[in-house]
Amino acid sequence: MMIKMIKSMLTRKYLLYISWIVAIMAMIGSLYFSEILHLPPCSLCWYQRILMYPLVLIIPVGILLNDRKIYMYVLPMSVLGMIVAFYHYLLYIRVIPEVIAPCSAGVSCITKLIEFFGFINIPLLSFVAFTFISIAMLICRKNENI
Repeated sequence: MMIKMIKSMLTRKYLLYISWIVAIMAMIGSLYFSEILHLPPCSLCWYQRILMYPLVLIIPVGILLNDRKIYMYVLPMSVLGMIVAFYHYLLYIRVIPEVIAPCSAGVSCITKLIEFFGFINIPLLSFVAFTFISIAMLICRKNENI
């Protein structure tokens, strides 16, 4: 029983640190695309940034304070970001028609700026990052009392 408890504590700790690294990588990646490669972000990209960037600060504060309820602060933002990223991905792969895209001015949300291996694109990368952070926070929630 004691070994299981220690293993759960370590898992929780590592998940928090990995979530923080994922958030940092997502932030650096988005800044690289816009500031180094000069790719303008669309409206949905801005919403995803608004939801991801604060996680770079919120997660380490939760780690430093050993806040057992960190998931309460992170989950709403990561789940909302996951929803926006998924919607953006569906627009991008044209499952949802462009007519209902929120990007009426500026850069279109379906403009194919970068694709790796023919299927990895910016909306998919964002969706994966938000999904990982959300799953990690759900696991932390499950292990809250440990």
